[in-house]
Amino acid sequence: MTTMTTLTGESVHVDGDLDVLADDLAGRLIRPGDRDYDEARALWNGMTPRHPAAIVRCASTDDVSAVVRFAAERDLLLAVRGGGHNVAGTAGVDGGMVIDLSAINHVEVDPASRRARAGGGATFADLDAATQVHGLAAPGGVVSKTGIGGLTLSGGLGWLRRKHGLTCDNLVAATLVAADGTVHEVDEERDPELLWGLRGGGGNFGVVTELTYQLHPVGPEVFMGLAIHHADRAEEALRSYRDWVTDLPDEVSSIASCGSVPEADDFPEEYWGEPCVILVACAATDIAHGEALVQPLRDLDDPIADMSGPVPFTELQQLFDADYPDGIRYYWRSLHLPDLSDEVISRVLAWLHRCPSPRTTLDLWHLGGAMSRIAADATAYGDRSAPFLLGIEANWTDPADDDANLRWTRDCVEALEPLSTGREYLNFPGFLEDGQRTLRAAHGEANYARLRALKRRLDPHNLFRLHQNIAPDHT
Repeated sequence: MTTMTTLTGESVHVDGDLDVLADDLAGRLIRPGDRDYDEARALWNGMTPRHPAAIVRCASTDDVSAVVRFAAERDLLLAVRGGGHNVAGTAGVDGGMVIDLSAINHVEVDPASRRARAGGGATFADLDAATQVHGLAAPGGVVSKTGIGGLTLSGGLGWLRRKHGLTCDNLVAATLVAADGTVHEVDEERDPELLWGLRGGGGNFGVVTELTYQLHPVGPEVFMGLAIHHADRAEEALRSYRDWVTDLPDEVSSIASCGSVPEADDFPEEYWGEPCVILVACAATDIAHGEALVQPLRDLDDPIADMSGPVPFTELQQLFDADYPDGIRYYWRSLHLPDLSDEVISRVLAWLHRCPSPRTTLDLWHLGGAMSRIAADATAYGDRSAPFLLGIEANWTDPADDDANLRWTRDCVEALEPLSTGREYLNFPGFLEDGQRTLRAAHGEANYARLRALKRRLDPHNLFRLHQNIAPDHT
């Protein structure tokens, strides 16, 4: 007998109803006990196991609409899965239903208009493969296995952020299934306010089954800067990095990642596992000009390794994929920084030396450029004035180490927060422990009020509550 959990926490029996639903779908309904149930319910973050009562692998927007109506009519807990990479595990739910978009992963490119229309279950690897055929790209993240939907709807920081903005800035249209099952075609002419909300407002208003992006000429090769310095030189390296990015052209986006030397043949074995700073940059311009722009990053003395050079853009997009395998344990937080002061550098390096896992990194993202020239109220994303973002990424493998890694991350946030703007990045959300305060700070009060009004229009009963949830405004 199949029971499901309602929005109020009650249990209801739905066996016969599920059979009827399954018969009406073009896709497939998966239940506990089915051969592929465990594979279907598995999420990227091993810290967030979920056991849904039903998973619907939708084949179309019509399937999604049918499942949404089914859940809404019965007040069932409902989660939405695109790539399944949300750190907080919001792509699954215990006892409820999951709309799985992974089969809706088409990508259609119109090179003349420089636009791509992609299914909500596509990953950035899917999007890059289709667009790079035409020498085009949409700004994405830095891990190609990430689903396009979740990253886009909460911002999207990647290698093109300073040249072409955030991923959400390049979202020009979407297809959304609202909480009553109705299908909304969204663009600047048809519901510009909802498009505004989808540009950084999160997966709060419905299920986005298609996204259309503005594309830009990129590649097929870009110049990648990648130099690794031992922790003995870390303070000098980070200060030099700060000086280098001060007047950097928009073409270059970069990250200073404080972590451990990878155990890989590209690095001298005697340094494996040692604390280090990895300076990585993408120059989205012609190769010769890109090499010249990145050269100062390579001129720092005595790197452990310098792997800089021209690379296919798709290869750069996959650079970190192996560092984030499915099923290990992740807990990420973030802080926007008003500057990269000596005190910030000192505290970051102090916490690097205390971290309990060699997989963990503290990443200093240089922001600014095109993404910063969009007004705070122009998209739901909010304020973009901070020049740096600190990503605190605790990554580990053994469940016995959970407490140590969670405690380290939270203590690190507490230690760095006084030097920050107080605003977090919603794609590094922890486990949404302090959801409303975090959301208000991220979007700003005026944007938050607009998002609540949108929520009231599209989802007045808060069916879509399992993501970074903004409750409806019923005032």
